[in-house]
Amino acid sequence: MNPTIQYLRRLSPKDFAAFGVNDLAYVKPTQNEGKPGYAIHAADGTILTFVERQDVAFATVRQHDMEPLSLQ
Repeated sequence: MNPTIQYLRRLSPKDFAAFGVNDLAYVKPTQNEGKPGYAIHAADGTILTFVERQDVAFATVRQHDMEPLSLQ
């Protein structure tokens, strides 16, 4: 079996929830006060910020040395 899969199966629920929290951010289309835009979420689901354009969201994530992932 793949060593990565074995490692992930041994993670505690707490460790799994924190997995990638410092490396990944999720960009999700949404609305804020009736305005369309994009929410940036930490890997644990915490909302970090809201911006009006997807390209700005991705750039913002990368400026903080994280990898953006789209939730479209």
